[in-house]
Amino acid sequence: MDPDQLIALAGEARAASYSPYSHYPVGAAVLTESGEVFTGCNVENASYGLTICAERVAVFKAVSAGHTRLLAVAVVTPTKGAPCGACRQVLTEFGADMTVHMASPDGDKRSFSLPELLPQSFGPADLAAWQERTRGGEG
Repeated sequence: MDPDQLIALAGEARAASYSPYSHYPVGAAVLTESGEVFTGCNVENASYGLTICAERVAVFKAVSAGHTRLLAVAVVTPTKGAPCGACRQVLTEFGADMTVHMASPDGDKRSFSLPELLPQSFGPADLAAWQERTRGGEG
């Protein structure tokens, strides 16, 4: 899928944002390995810690539909902002080498690889290495 198409879908998802506290509506779209796209928007809560980002909504929708390999994500924010750290970590779980497209509603955009945005990420390989060590009696 063309990055502009993915960005357009993220922009459409942004329209559903529930952001009465930050007034920072965000939409996201994730592209799965099979070519399907899942979208999400940020959903805020008066208890701020219960807010969820658009990126995680889109990822969780994809995973709940059986898709665990993601190729790309597009995020549309008022300022073409990058995904937060929590979202970067969640994205890494399902596509450590994916491309992240960030855009603003006026069409300004930029793209990075996820490893550029989250270098030295923690992932399944870290757990596997630890489990291997502890099975060998070192842990």
